[in-house]
Amino acid sequence: MEEGSRGGFGAMVLHLLSETGALDAGGVRVRTLTLPDTYQDHDSPEKMYAEAGLDAKAIVKAALDALPAASGKAEPASNVVSVRRRPR
Repeated sequence: MEEGSRGGFGAMVLHLLSETGALDAGGVRVRTLTLPDTYQDHDSPEKMYAEAGLDAKAIVKAALDALPAASGKAEPASNVVSVRRRPR
């Protein structure tokens, strides 16, 4: 989880997954949750995150919605992606 906006860390992760072919393998589930690119009225942080869909309840819902339907079968581990820093 990272507080960012469009074009930020989540976009870089999606780019890396695409570059490495990880998204082609199937079963990889990625959800980016970002701050909206709109004007937000000032309020308490809790209320602003809730309005943006970035409060704990919305994050848990996004994570659960990304899970496969319960079938009683374990999914193969082919959706595990290792992200390492490239040497500079």
